[in-house]
Amino acid sequence: QVQLVESGGGLVQAGDSLRLACVLSGRPFRSYAMGWFRQAPGKEREFVAVITWNGAITYYGDSVLGRFSISRDDAKNTVYLQMSSLKPEDTAVYYCAADPVVRSMSEYSHDMDYWGKGTLVTVSS
Repeated sequence: QVQLVESGGGLVQAGDSLRLACVLSGRPFRSYAMGWFRQAPGKEREFVAVITWNGAITYYGDSVLGRFSISRDDAKNTVYLQMSSLKPEDTAVYYCAADPVVRSMSEYSHDMDYWGKGTLVTVSS
């Protein structure tokens, strides 16, 4: 069974940087496309970023494009989300997601098969 565990959340100030990590266990990491989503209080879940199983393609939500970067380390079974120039509106619970099926980036941005429990990022102004 796939398990996803996020880490790295915390309280930062506007303009700061933060890196989130997510470890996948239970299945071969290399088989999965990996993504990040977020949900702010009172708002719907929002797509943040996705990276294909081989790392060849990345895709970002409009609100984070140019500020966030997704990467993966297959040796560590870990996907990262490097967040820069953080804004108060980036405050949310950030969820890691995984999908073993090859899909389009658009499809990944709507939903993925497996989910972590989330890590809270709070950006103060």
